[in-house]
Amino acid sequence: MTVETRTMNCITCPMGCEMTVTVENGVVTKVVGNTCPRGKKYAEIEVTAPKRMLTSTVKINGGVLPLLPVVSQSPLPKESILDCAKELRKIIVEAPIVAGQVICGNILGLGVNIVASRDLPKVQ
Repeated sequence: MTVETRTMNCITCPMGCEMTVTVENGVVTKVVGNTCPRGKKYAEIEVTAPKRMLTSTVKINGGVLPLLPVVSQSPLPKESILDCAKELRKIIVEAPIVAGQVICGNILGLGVNIVASRDLPKVQ
């Protein structure tokens, strides 16, 4: 039986609670130090299957700017972030673009869309 104790700060609210997480055989068995239920949920996910939002840019043809800011619609598995960023480097979109427009659907088969995070009009 493997028992591991990890200390982490919660990032779900400004309180920044310092939590101690006990993991036995890959399963979170105890979380202490959190002042709200969100802290416990954050700790469980962060220890077992961490996820992150991805913000990046893609090339755009005919836009008033050369790059379009994009963001994942929901968090991606942390271990896939670099592969997703590499995939975004291959994408070139055409202006105009509206905020929320899907730029890359279901990136790498992870079930997460990458969307434009701002409007980008076409050069007049």
